[in-house]
Amino acid sequence: MRNSLYLARLSKLPLLFISLLLSITNQSQELKIGSAKRTITPNPLISVSGGVGAPKMATEKKGDLFVRAVVFEKGNEKIAIVNIDNLGWPSALGDKSRKLIKDIPFNNILISATHTHSAPDAYAFPDETGKHGANLEYLDWCVVQIADAVNEALHKSELANLKIAVGNAEGKIAYNYYAPELYDPRCGVIQAIGVKGKNKDKPIATLVNYAIHPEVIGNEQNILSPDLIGPLYDRIEEKTGGMAIFINGAQGGMVTADNRLENGKEASDWQECIRIGNLLADEALRIIKNAPLQINPTIYCTYKKVVFPIESEMLKFILQNSPLTRGSFDGNSISTTLNLLNIGTAQIVTIPGEALPNIGYYLKRNMPTEHPFLFGLTNDAFGYILTKEDFNSFERYNYVSRTSLGEMTGGILTSELLDLIKNSPQPKE
Repeated sequence: MRNSLYLARLSKLPLLFISLLLSITNQSQELKIGSAKRTITPNPLISVSGGVGAPKMATEKKGDLFVRAVVFEKGNEKIAIVNIDNLGWPSALGDKSRKLIKDIPFNNILISATHTHSAPDAYAFPDETGKHGANLEYLDWCVVQIADAVNEALHKSELANLKIAVGNAEGKIAYNYYAPELYDPRCGVIQAIGVKGKNKDKPIATLVNYAIHPEVIGNEQNILSPDLIGPLYDRIEEKTGGMAIFINGAQGGMVTADNRLENGKEASDWQECIRIGNLLADEALRIIKNAPLQINPTIYCTYKKVVFPIESEMLKFILQNSPLTRGSFDGNSISTTLNLLNIGTAQIVTIPGEALPNIGYYLKRNMPTEHPFLFGLTNDAFGYILTKEDFNSFERYNYVSRTSLGEMTGGILTSELLDLIKNSPQPKE
């Protein structure tokens, strides 16, 4: 009845106006995608952090640090995926950026970190006296750069279709330092393809999701660097013309860059970053090359707030004394946000830290799609995430257990994410 009344009213309007109205209505239901980036290399250089401990002053740089954002828009749904070249990015900083972004729902803005071990300290890790060496002025500037990149990406959004694929990345890229073969070789790729104008049939953005520690250089060499992710970006952008964005996966325990040498040592220089970054970029482009085009696919975003208990005395000390972790921490537990996204046939769930590969495999095989994606170090980075069976069970896992919130973290994470998966629509084109 309502449709009949609507059509009757339309019949009384000029034909040109009706055509314009229908065109606007149809376009509002079509997928639009935009991308933007900002350089966040500090000038002059400042200290870099590879984790808990005193930052080391950088005396040179290899590559630039970036914030990169991709925005998806269809109908009333708007989603922003952001990545920053840093070890991690706490929600205290992420929420500052979210408040500066007015046209995308607060909890639809996902902020991840590449996990490079040669970027400025974003956690203000305290020393034994409670003092920290973070440059808070620099971090506040980065907060604004994140918001500016997202706002620009939304402003630049244009009609787009998608190519989505998941496949094994071949070659000497990553391995598990604790057990060489226990890692996930799958690389997920989402590529936005322009529909008309200057970007017609060209990539607007290419998202790469793969589990690896970008720690070829680390923080001991006094070098500020995006590590292997910088060359990956350069290679993809050179070959596609569109922007590249990398989101890490379940790289805990310790899935790291395979920079092993035959003499038992490791290649820890910029040339090795270029080799691994270029190889991963080439593999991602190979994986996505023949993927079918998904025309005007659906998008969906949901979230839930989750609380994790804290058993680690070291992490309690950090959370109590860092100015960048207050608000979500109550002394014995900490809260964070988990997201689930459907983008075409891809389903994505977020992990607020470094989940071990077995947790990653378990989550992926319970996702109702051939294109499962895990966004690690997203919305927060709470250290390693183990199952209760692995926690403090092996001498080899002493370090990852010590730098974990606690024994229950993995179980809570998987239970909450499975609940999100169960109660969300399945991904579809």
